[in-house]
Amino acid sequence: MSVAGKVILYTGAAGGLGAETTLAFLRAGAKVVAIDNDPAKNAALEFAASKESLKGLVLRALDLSNLETLRKSLEALAMEVGGIDVVINNAAIYPSKPFEEYSIEEMQRVQRINVDAGIVCVQVALPHMREKRWGRIINIASVTAYGGWANLSPYVQSKGALIGLARAWAREFGAYGVTVNAIAPGAFPTDAEKIHADPESYTRFVLDHQAIKRRGSASDIANALMFLASDAAGFITGQTLNVDGGWVMN
Repeated sequence: MSVAGKVILYTGAAGGLGAETTLAFLRAGAKVVAIDNDPAKNAALEFAASKESLKGLVLRALDLSNLETLRKSLEALAMEVGGIDVVINNAAIYPSKPFEEYSIEEMQRVQRINVDAGIVCVQVALPHMREKRWGRIINIASVTAYGGWANLSPYVQSKGALIGLARAWAREFGAYGVTVNAIAPGAFPTDAEKIHADPESYTRFVLDHQAIKRRGSASDIANALMFLASDAAGFITGQTLNVDGGWVMN
C-alpha cells in the first residue's frame, strides 16, 4: 500500500484526526501539502514531524471560507510541488444548536468550508490527475450522515453532500484513472466532542452503539486513508467506508 512519492493535498491536516494521518503519510515517503488554520495545531504538527526528522511537509494556514483566495493559493502550491496526486477533503466546522436557530448565512458558511472548499481543492488538482491518468480523492464524511444526531443540521447536510459528490465524481473521473471515495468516521475523541456537556455520558453512548467496545483512535483513520490513497485500492471507487467500530452496518 505504498504512497511513496505521491503529493497529497490534505485539508484539516493538523487536527485531531488529521495530524496522525499526515505523519503516517510522511513516514511512508509522501509529500503532504497540509492545510490548517489553527496556529497551535500547526506548530505541534511541525514539531512532531521535525522530531522524527520527517521530510515532505508543506504546511500552509489558509482560510477555507475565502474560496477565491483559496483557489489562487492552491494553484500556486500545485505549481510549487509539481501537481497533486491525492486530495483528502477533511476540514470541517461543526456548530451545534437547534435547527430553527441557524441563520441561512450560518448554514451557508458551514457548506462553504465543509464542501465548497473541497470542490476548489479537486478543481485545482484534477488537471494533474487527468494528465497522469492516476489520482485519488477522498472525502471525509461522518457517521452523522446516517441520522441520529440533533442540533447538527448544517454539518450533517455538508457531510451528505460530500458522500454525494464522491459518487458523482467517481462516475465522471473514472475514465481518467481517478478513484473517488468517502470515509465516514464514527465518534472519535477529538476536539469535536467538546460540544457535548457530559463527556463520560457521551462515551457510554458511543460504546453502547458500537460493536467494538473501545474508542476509535486517529490511527484507525490513518490506516483507512493509507489504503484508499494507494494502488491497492485502484478498483474501489464511489464507495463510503464507515470507520466507526461497527456503529453503522451496510
